[in-house]
Amino acid sequence: MKLGVSSYSYSRCNLSSLEVLKKAKEMGFEAIEFAGLSTPPEGETLISYAEMIRDEAKSLGLEIVNYAVAADFVTGSGGDLDKEIERVKEEVKIASALGVPCMRHDAAWGVPKGYGNARGFDDVLPLLTKGCREVTEFAQDLGIRTTIENHGYFCQDSDRVEKLVNSVNHPNFGVLLDIGNFLCVDEPPEKAVGRLLPYIFHVHVKDFHVKSGMMPDPGKGWFKSRGENYLRGAIIGHGDVPIIQCLRQLKKAGYDGTVSIEFEGIEDPITGISIGAENLRRYIEAI
Repeated sequence: MKLGVSSYSYSRCNLSSLEVLKKAKEMGFEAIEFAGLSTPPEGETLISYAEMIRDEAKSLGLEIVNYAVAADFVTGSGGDLDKEIERVKEEVKIASALGVPCMRHDAAWGVPKGYGNARGFDDVLPLLTKGCREVTEFAQDLGIRTTIENHGYFCQDSDRVEKLVNSVNHPNFGVLLDIGNFLCVDEPPEKAVGRLLPYIFHVHVKDFHVKSGMMPDPGKGWFKSRGENYLRGAIIGHGDVPIIQCLRQLKKAGYDGTVSIEFEGIEDPITGISIGAENLRRYIEAI
């Protein structure tokens, strides 16, 4: 497995995308992914900026493995599904300019009140399926595989993610698996990873501290899971996510791609990323 990092991990560092690229190389990562891009320099478009980043990554010997963007096939673009699909296709063009093999887009963030008779995931599954399928068909022509990630509460449970992937039913469409995110919907990560192993295209490694919702509110820095437990982003290896167990599952299933750190703890980002990278590298070597 290749050790990577998401630009999201540096979001509190006030760095441009080009600066994040250089910082990741300096910190010894083999690969990087971008969760969107920073504002392009004056005179540059997002496409030309993406090409600049691609060329700089090549000169640094750093692989850009994924591009992640927001999307919502229920309420995005004012609730106009076709318009949202076209907007996401424009993001695919940016991914192509970056030279990435994979792109993650969201599916939905929930069903708003008053949205017809729809109340749950199955009610809007046809919309999500149409959006994901049309985007992946477009991306396939550009040599890019597309994924959804288990996040956002609404499309986060492993059974919902599996249902959507099988509903889209396209070889170019799969899962960006975030090992830690299942805790946001109170699902044991090791069980969820086991369910989604056949569909994985890319992997995020994230850690969380977890406290029972039966305990007093721990205060600043914590947020609540869907089941009202308390979570706080952690340095890889410092939290409660069974990372080694999940890595063993991935290895047994034959996954040999990139595992990217997504750090969202309250510690200094550079310190948190550095310690997490040291731990994750050691875990990968040990399994």
